Amino acid sequence: MKKISFIIIALFLGIFSGYTQDDLNPITTAAPFLLISPDARAGGIADMGAATSPDASSQHYNAAKNAFAASQWQIGLNYTPWLRNLTNDVSLTSAFVTNKINDRSAWSASLKYFSLGSIELTDDTGISLGSENPNEFSFDGSYAMKLSENFSMAVGLRFIHSDLTLRIEDSEIQTVNTFAVDLGGYYQSEENNYGAFNGKWRGGFNISNIGPKVELVVGGEESFIPTALRLGGGFDFILDDVNVITAGIEFNKLLVPTPPIREGGEIVAGKDDNVGFLKGMFQSFYDAPRGFEEELEEVAWALSAEYMYNQVFAVRAGYFHESPNKGDRQYFTVGAGFRFRSSTLDLSYLINASDVNNPLESTLRFSLSINLGDVYEYF
Repeated sequence: MKKISFIIIALFLGIFSGYTQDDLNPITTAAPFLLISPDARAGGIADMGAATSPDASSQHYNAAKNAFAASQWQIGLNYTPWLRNLTNDVSLTSAFVTNKINDRSAWSASLKYFSLGSIELTDDTGISLGSENPNEFSFDGSYAMKLSENFSMAVGLRFIHSDLTLRIEDSEIQTVNTFAVDLGGYYQSEENNYGAFNGKWRGGFNISNIGPKVELVVGGEESFIPTALRLGGGFDFILDDVNVITAGIEFNKLLVPTPPIREGGEIVAGKDDNVGFLKGMFQSFYDAPRGFEEELEEVAWALSAEYMYNQVFAVRAGYFHESPNKGDRQYFTVGAGFRFRSSTLDLSYLINASDVNNPLESTLRFSLSINLGDVYEYF
């Protein structure tokens, strides 16, 4: 039965940090479900969200955007199938709610639930021992406030629950409960004229999941949770009253120490990764065994474009790139959005561009958002 436990850990912890077995030096974390983009709008623009315009799922990418939300209430419902080519019962379900307190501030909350489906247990002779439903979820809240007419910041608190335990004799996996903090900032310029068109600049950053290390296996080494930095920018080409094209770029990096290279138990390259989470965040910028070249490999980047017609119809496209030595996630995305009065339906599709299988390959994703109450004119 121990083999089953290790298979579950390897599958789940390897979702983001080790898609290939030939990675030079992958970084693994606990609770990687926290990094999955939950909504179809971001899914259509290469999972970007640090500096895109506010929407119902801004809490996941950068809660500071909520201070610029266009509606008093925003509600988002998302469902993302996972590993659909292999199974039909693994998925991420999420719900978001945002409320503008006034013109300068807002609060937001979200719930994300990741199910690994049903796992049938058997003994060494094949006799059934029942089934388990390992799962993880997070619940968080945030507060965003404008510090000026063009810049806002937000702070968030997240509760994380990871239950990958198997209720069998000698099971080594244990349930984990922990807390983490998010910190984000968002800039949105005034609309200015650039000759043949008007334009608006956007920029944003978000540091998510700042929190202590956790012990997944009884008596084992503590693991970092996926503390991550998003840094993005974008520009709105406002062609006229009904046609807007937005171009964006975003960089992502795990703020988790890079495993050093060891020989005979001694570190021969890199730095000791057995450090606290705060030191680990800073160390993650200069501890790669191969130096600056490897540090650059740990930065994933994405490009995107979105065309909006009259605020009622949108088409989207994006490209995401991660180094082959750090996971090799490379894919194109396409998507569309349709607004019906107070509701918006978004959909997206991922096209894999890597030799490594992507868990969202051949998966059509849908999201529904609802806008209620007063309207704020920011766009």
